[in-house]
Amino acid sequence: MDMAIQPYGSRNGEPASKKCGTFSYLPEMDASAIRKQVDCAVGRGWNCAIEHVEPYRANEHYWYMWKLPLFGERDVNVIMNELAECRNACPDDHIRIIGYDNNRQTQGLSMVVYHGRE
Repeated sequence: MDMAIQPYGSRNGEPASKKCGTFSYLPEMDASAIRKQVDCAVGRGWNCAIEHVEPYRANEHYWYMWKLPLFGERDVNVIMNELAECRNACPDDHIRIIGYDNNRQTQGLSMVVYHGRE
């Protein structure tokens, strides 16, 4: 049995084949799975932020920030509500959650939680 790693066949001309981050190769997360990721980030003391962008611009470095980062917010419900507000306001955009690790001065978590429509 050949266990070689296979390349993923995404193409620019095929919007449905595009992926955005490692978690994009997994089945879409439901609200419970997203909540677990946010809970993990909060439990590690990371500050969360929410960003969004039109799908055709997802490969660019700059995404729009949804409000200010949620510095010091430890209530997972508040963060989940902000994700929901962003999704309601920008239903066609990709939306990602970021967890900033202040100790390491880097992102500890960054993943697209909602995929927009192309």
